[in-house]
Amino acid sequence: MIKKLLIANRGEIACRIIRSARALGIRTVAVYSEADANAMHVRTADSARLIGPASAAQSYLVIEKIIAAAKTEGAEAIHPGYGFLSERAAFADACKEAGLIFVGPSADAIRAMGDKARAKSLMGKAGVPLTPGYHGEDQSDDLLADEAAKIGFPVLVKASAGGGGRGMRIVEAAEDLQGAMDAARREAKAAFGDDTLLLERYLGRPRHVEVQVMADSHGNVLHLHERDCSIQRRHQKVIEEAPAPNLTDVTRKQLTDAAVAAARAIDYVGAGTCEFLVDEDGSPYFIEMNTRIQVEHPVTEMITGLDLIELQLRVAGGEALPLTQDEVQCNGSAIEARLYAEDPTRGFLPQTGTLTAFDVPSIPGRVRVDTGVQTGDTISVHYDPMIAKVVAWSETRDLAARELASALAGTDIVGVTTNIGFLADTLRHPAFLNVELDTHFIERHEADLLGGEPAPSPEAIAAAVALMLEEQAASAKALAGADHASPWAENDGFRLNQDLAELYRFQSQDDAVDATLVWARDGQSLSIGDEAHSFAYSAPVDDGGVWTIQLSDRTFQARIARAGADIVVGADGHRWRLSPLILGADTGADAGPGSLSSPMPGKIVRVEVQAGDKVKKGDPLVALEAMKMEHVITAPADGVVESVNCALGDQVEEGIALVAFEQA
Repeated sequence: MIKKLLIANRGEIACRIIRSARALGIRTVAVYSEADANAMHVRTADSARLIGPASAAQSYLVIEKIIAAAKTEGAEAIHPGYGFLSERAAFADACKEAGLIFVGPSADAIRAMGDKARAKSLMGKAGVPLTPGYHGEDQSDDLLADEAAKIGFPVLVKASAGGGGRGMRIVEAAEDLQGAMDAARREAKAAFGDDTLLLERYLGRPRHVEVQVMADSHGNVLHLHERDCSIQRRHQKVIEEAPAPNLTDVTRKQLTDAAVAAARAIDYVGAGTCEFLVDEDGSPYFIEMNTRIQVEHPVTEMITGLDLIELQLRVAGGEALPLTQDEVQCNGSAIEARLYAEDPTRGFLPQTGTLTAFDVPSIPGRVRVDTGVQTGDTISVHYDPMIAKVVAWSETRDLAARELASALAGTDIVGVTTNIGFLADTLRHPAFLNVELDTHFIERHEADLLGGEPAPSPEAIAAAVALMLEEQAASAKALAGADHASPWAENDGFRLNQDLAELYRFQSQDDAVDATLVWARDGQSLSIGDEAHSFAYSAPVDDGGVWTIQLSDRTFQARIARAGADIVVGADGHRWRLSPLILGADTGADAGPGSLSSPMPGKIVRVEVQAGDKVKKGDPLVALEAMKMEHVITAPADGVVESVNCALGDQVEEGIALVAFEQA
């Protein structure tokens, strides 16, 4: 058994590996960048070593630094987690050369499956079903255009070395092919250092189903059943479940047999996942094999009762798998939701900020929370914006979905915009519950799922007013100085001869709501719209705590916090972001009228226009790279570019005006 393990990763997966290693009596070493000095995985490990600046390219992706840290700390093995170096054959080679155990497959197996074109060739020879397409070495634009025409549009352009939706574009018509290939190459080169492309037939309404395999060095290969990962945005999974519902026994056997055959074809050792598209007629087509542990592995653990990280560590230490295929169980149903710092109403744009509150209810054996952050931690622009994975298990799929939706509704999270409402709405959607699944689920139900937050309720407005009153009280005490007995230190609306009325106005997306607070001798009242309510509140003792608010005959609890100039309210399973308009909130004036501003911090990777250019609605103007993705800012209408306020390579902050634009 391995005695000391270095984890070449961060965040949730690093914390997850530490838990299993500790249960096996294995000491752990964390590595961290300057941005992660106080991160949870650093605090949780037995020891930790700094490996460089915040940029992953200068820290988590530098093989030499990882190897040096392992040698200095006396670690015998390295677990790569997922992402970063987990599927780099050069990293597996470096570990072997340094006399370290790489917790994963051989470098040869990684190379075989890391190049999608080579993988498809190998899988075809092994009898694994493939999607029609082109995966040859000739990468000339003309040949790719010819091959796309042979396949027939729409086609899928994919980075051969890609993953997680990066370097992938759907092309509907021949005239759009060149632009899609150029963008896919740029994104793939930046993410993987390899801009080789392949083409595939684009399937209209497929399901995304994958099979978990586990193999040891003694010739044993098991499948641990399948998962459905069809709920995706930007080709990245959002909700996963096991087992995949409503598959025929024939399709299920085709999938599991193909996955085992794929693993055997490359002498695979360790945990791996074979991914397939399942067409509407039930025909499966191999996509790729991920030669690492998957983000969604908890759903497999919950239906099988197995610890996949433990199995990885035992296999890496030379042990045989402790069970046979017939002993692999499949009990109940498990569903996982990926909780991200992102705004679903703005194209799932990643968000950054500090978690002023974060608490997810967990129930042993029923609701599981895997995370690498806690209250007070920051979601950084430097890394993936996933906050946590929330997983529910129950005896049936329907109950698991309802239990997971309930856990999400009971989650307290303040400080960043998240997709939590979107996740809960998806799990409750009739089409999801009826297993009407395919990879276009979100687009097809966009009106239901991405309609934005509901109009602010009276409870939300009351909560926002309570926060502002508490802030005013704190300001009054500060102005009064040391004389706490001074009447000017109170914020009670006292007037000698009359009641005091104060007006508050809040903007929430397209809704503006007015509230009038009246200070009277017999207490406060709050008028919202046409309704007047008695009003009182009790503030929490600590930041990020729960407020108790009384509005007429209803008393409720809420989480309330500032997010910049805005106020975020969480109550009754909903969240609202409210902008106080009357009281001087920042309305984004920096950008200026007619300007297109940066939606998030990032690096400018393309500038497509210059001052004076005439553009059509939808034309690309500027592209920035942030959180592993390329975000393109397009013209909102036909018009003229007045000025370009950024240059290639610039690092820009959120809200900075990038292009001044005059609509025609």
